[in-house]
Amino acid sequence: MDGLPVDFPYWRAVYDFFRRWRSCDYARELYERLRRTMRERAGRNAEPSAGIIDSQPVDASETVGEDSRGYDGGKSRDGRKHHILTDTEGLLLEVTVTTADVHDSKAAPALLEAFMEQPGRLLKLVWVDSAYQGPALAKAFARHGVRIEVVRRCDGQRGFVVLARRWVVERTLSWLSRSRRLNRDHERRPDHHQQMVWWAATIKLSRCLAGDAPRWPEKRPGRRPRVRA
Repeated sequence: MDGLPVDFPYWRAVYDFFRRWRSCDYARELYERLRRTMRERAGRNAEPSAGIIDSQPVDASETVGEDSRGYDGGKSRDGRKHHILTDTEGLLLEVTVTTADVHDSKAAPALLEAFMEQPGRLLKLVWVDSAYQGPALAKAFARHGVRIEVVRRCDGQRGFVVLARRWVVERTLSWLSRSRRLNRDHERRPDHHQQMVWWAATIKLSRCLAGDAPRWPEKRPGRRPRVRA
């Protein structure tokens, strides 16, 4: 609980509250309820049938032990990596956390298992990048009847290119990285980092849901804003 604001209660009381929410997975449950509400408000099924997978390595601070951190040579990051599954709107469906040196194709089966083990899942199609390939990965997805579709760059493309479907999950990762607790990993435990991902996503989603709420005085019916002299 490093960096706890001074107006919070004693840190042990705050940590005990956080630990109880973590052990019961309440942060994930809260987000899932908000996600279903968001999808239904948009006229969609509460459970998605398609999703996108990607990952993001995060540099670790000195509080992260050597047993739960690794080096990602491709991104030159020393720390952990969170792997996320989103729907086609970018809403978070599942997250797992590994050391940064774990290849995306090796973490994806566990990510899918964590999501599909819950009842009522309707996922049938997942878009991925070219890193998510291999017989072991394909077998894990086929076991749940989920089809993988690789979104590739066109030949000769260089630099940043907006790719169909993949840009959605990349936008979600960008949103998450704005959180101070995710911009750099300060958590001693991987499951704490996972909870921070859920909390960051919940803050973003709750603000989106509250965007249509009446605000004083501009959006309150029958009331005119005060004009300053």
